[in-house]
Amino acid sequence: MPSAERAFKPAHNVLRAVWAFVAKEPVLAILALALILLQIFHARPWTTLPSLVDWQTVLTLTGLLILTKAVESSGFLMWAAHRVVHHIHTERALACLLVGLAAALSTVLTNDVALFVVVPLALSLHHLTPLPLRRLVVFVALAVNAGSILTPLGNPQNLFLWQTSGVSFGRFVWTLAPLCAVLMAMLVLLTAAFFRGKPLDLSKDVDLHPVDRPLVGVAAFLFVAFVLLADAHRPGIGLAGVALGFLIWRPSIVLKIDWLLLLIFVLMFIVLRSVAALPLVHGTVSAWQLTTPLKTYVAGAVLSQGISNVPAAIMLAEFSKDWRALAFGVSVGGFGIAIGSLANLIAVRLSNERGMWTQFHLFSVPFWLVGGVLGGWILLHF
Repeated sequence: MPSAERAFKPAHNVLRAVWAFVAKEPVLAILALALILLQIFHARPWTTLPSLVDWQTVLTLTGLLILTKAVESSGFLMWAAHRVVHHIHTERALACLLVGLAAALSTVLTNDVALFVVVPLALSLHHLTPLPLRRLVVFVALAVNAGSILTPLGNPQNLFLWQTSGVSFGRFVWTLAPLCAVLMAMLVLLTAAFFRGKPLDLSKDVDLHPVDRPLVGVAAFLFVAFVLLADAHRPGIGLAGVALGFLIWRPSIVLKIDWLLLLIFVLMFIVLRSVAALPLVHGTVSAWQLTTPLKTYVAGAVLSQGISNVPAAIMLAEFSKDWRALAFGVSVGGFGIAIGSLANLIAVRLSNERGMWTQFHLFSVPFWLVGGVLGGWILLHF
């Protein structure tokens, strides 16, 4: 082999590895590149970058990731789901059950975790009996976006807005409940309309699903304790207890959480707050004059279509302190184009089905348009 060719091969392998990483983690790659460009063209001291991160939110998210990973690892959710589906007899009833299950789980275990439970469940049921799988996955994705609106634990943008607003857990739920109820009602009606009453035979679903009862019991207890501490704005204390306990008892739980998601969240704070401080961006967004709830709501719902709802919430929070309008806007922004919510991208990836993008947007874009009008009306009248 010529020396030039031997020298080229390692470089080629490195480029392939970099491209594989970018393809697998595009959001992280984009944020890393944006940070590099910002430091080249609009540098600020590296030591000041950690001050841009909302560490209260990051600590809360870390604790929730550990606890949800514990619940997921216990096998309880999959066991319960398979027990429930044995009482289902039609395709429409199964779709309604999975939509309801996804929405309910997303209120306490975040929308991403709900997807990692419900989409694999739908895939396993599809192996037992033919189902309209692409449509089912789309509706599950819509369900986790709609259900997660209800609580601060439902999604990262809610978690961020809850921690920065300083409102109580109960007040946050009470404020977002009308929007969640209307969007869920829309989704249930759509589910009933687009799935048939075709009989299903799930008698072949006889596999055992063991449950680690001590693990699920401890996780449930710690979950309640952690939420109470986070509500009292003491997530650091809660995280220290949860992380130390599992590191001693079940270290694999802590090691298996989505550490890249935490890194993405940290980089989002640094990059987006740095971008918001740029004179051109600051002047442009300031010109939008987010002085009314409706303007803030529209900005959140529309900007989410371009940069996703978590980054939209972080950026717009620099220009508006109306957390309620922001929460409404970025919640509705999770529908529409798939990039509106990272949960949408996860659902499409988990399904591994061709034609998912077209199917998703056929339902999600009209849902965003109608939900956007209804959400604005609720914001102004409730």
